[in-house]
Amino acid sequence: MWQQQAFYLILSGIITGSLSVSWDMAVSPVVFVPRGEDVVLPCSFTHPRQQHYSGMVTLKWLAREPNALPFLTCSVRNESMEGKRGCAESELKYSTYGDLRRGELSLLIRRVQLGDNGTFFCRVELDGLRQYFQRETQLYVTVQPQILNMSVVEPGSDGAPRRLQCEVEGQPLPNVTWLSASGTPMQDLEVKNQQSGPARLLSSVSYLQEVLSCRAKSRLGVAERRHPAAHSTTLIISVIVSGLIVLLLLLLLGTGCIAYRRNRARAAASPIYETVENDRVQDSDRPVGGSVELQLVYSTLNDASSSQHARVERPVYPQEEPVVLYSPVNMNSD
Repeated sequence: MWQQQAFYLILSGIITGSLSVSWDMAVSPVVFVPRGEDVVLPCSFTHPRQQHYSGMVTLKWLAREPNALPFLTCSVRNESMEGKRGCAESELKYSTYGDLRRGELSLLIRRVQLGDNGTFFCRVELDGLRQYFQRETQLYVTVQPQILNMSVVEPGSDGAPRRLQCEVEGQPLPNVTWLSASGTPMQDLEVKNQQSGPARLLSSVSYLQEVLSCRAKSRLGVAERRHPAAHSTTLIISVIVSGLIVLLLLLLLGTGCIAYRRNRARAAASPIYETVENDRVQDSDRPVGGSVELQLVYSTLNDASSSQHARVERPVYPQEEPVVLYSPVNMNSD
């Protein structure tokens, strides 16, 4: 009996030892990813009895510290090498990427941000083993250089000089260079640099209203901005041109108003028509077959001291030639 128990004990020790000694986990030491993109942190494992193991496989991912609480835990029974993938993917920020039953433990991170930068730990646990197996990988989030803001800092109460300030962002942190209007690096400026946040740098120089450019450069690229901005001059020119156009329109409108008033004044000076009693017209001027009670008289006026005459036009009737009569008109008022 004791020999049988010894045999099972030795066999158990061999199996346990083979699991603990022959384990293999593979991870990528460093993974680089641009900010805003998705990334996969590779992790895989193998062991001698993987093809015949039917117990539970538990995956845990940890961040920052090797003994921190896992932010992702996933378990699946390793009964078959085929079928559904273990721990289905989701639309969450963190999810598994692969099938645990195939030894695939990779982590998928969606829309990586600077806060995801750091160390991650891949851990796997099997039934019957008190210990776990764990490896670490470093996630490095990269950001191309960009200039977030340029502004002028006015002198304070402490009498500090006026300064031009440039805030840049980039990972790795870019180097800042100040350039003159011609694009030449300014070597004689007193430059003050200080980190203002994760992957952010604040650089400033003394400013006397001249044109300066701030350039941020790293191995990922270059960003540059000018102060005052070039579009400021364009804006001023646009405002001036717009003002001239408005002034021209007002001038044309005023000219049109003056012309309109003059035309109305001319139209108001209409001819003077007078009614002439019927007895002022000779009977020989009457139309045949009818009588005319009133005649329209058109008067041409010269001056009060000069002689006045009135031009009388008779109505034109069929088969009758028009006759023009001139009649004296007394323009002196009583």
